[in-house]
Amino acid sequence: MLARAMFTALIAILLATTAKAEKSKFYYMDSLCKDHFLQRQYRRLDGGVLWSRNERNLDCTVTFQTHSILQRFMLHFDLLQLDCNDHLYVYDGAHATAPPKADLSCRNTKEQVGALFTRNNFLTLKYVTDNWGTDANGFRLIITAVKDPKHGCKEFRCKQREFCVSADLTCDGVDHCADGSDEDTAALCPENGEGSTNGAWLAVAAGVAALMIIIILVLVCCYCRQRAPNRRTHLHLDQMASSNGASGKTAAAGGSPGTTTLLPGNWAHPAGPRGYKLAHPGRLRAAALR
Repeated sequence: MLARAMFTALIAILLATTAKAEKSKFYYMDSLCKDHFLQRQYRRLDGGVLWSRNERNLDCTVTFQTHSILQRFMLHFDLLQLDCNDHLYVYDGAHATAPPKADLSCRNTKEQVGALFTRNNFLTLKYVTDNWGTDANGFRLIITAVKDPKHGCKEFRCKQREFCVSADLTCDGVDHCADGSDEDTAALCPENGEGSTNGAWLAVAAGVAALMIIIILVLVCCYCRQRAPNRRTHLHLDQMASSNGASGKTAAAGGSPGTTTLLPGNWAHPAGPRGYKLAHPGRLRAAALR
């Protein structure tokens, strides 16, 4: 029971550490665009990063959804460098129908596009590429579920923009507010920078130390449980020997004190057929004559 409780506590600590370390979801277009049923499912998220790395011959559609109908999506690019034959279509809704909100290609830059907002809690992206490209082609798109302050802002409020984002998206290395306020290392995230790596290593070291302590305690408990029945067995056998008249320190007639003598009784004769033969040879011969 003790080992199980400590193991459960360790799992909870590790899950909490993992949840703190990875707050944004990361997607790659080559994985999202594989032909399987998950491609057609709505993906719920508070914040995510979508990577494109010079994929060839793609024609796929993916849809994202917020956790609340009071939210909508904001999109902005960290990197936008598409080939002239590649197109990224942005649709305001759950389907790739009607004219797109944006048709992005090589003529567009991230500064020109800026931030894009959906009108509801659905976002659909359609990415079409040809069979040619270079390693420099692709994009890095940051997707964030935002809420207008008029609906009540109980999470993190961006400084230069009038909306709120999930508090879990702060200090995760991704600029979800598009103004840097959720990654403010001076005021909000003082542990980021040089201390973040040290903190991660300290968390890993603490987890390993806790695991070693649990293993040692489990081994000690198992050893004690194995020793306890053996001690009880030896005590019980000693009591049986005393009750049957046997003693390891009894002096026999004509013998010297301190010598071991096997006295009559069940303790002096082993159990089983061999013990019976040794203890009662006369009875064995009588049984054979019958």
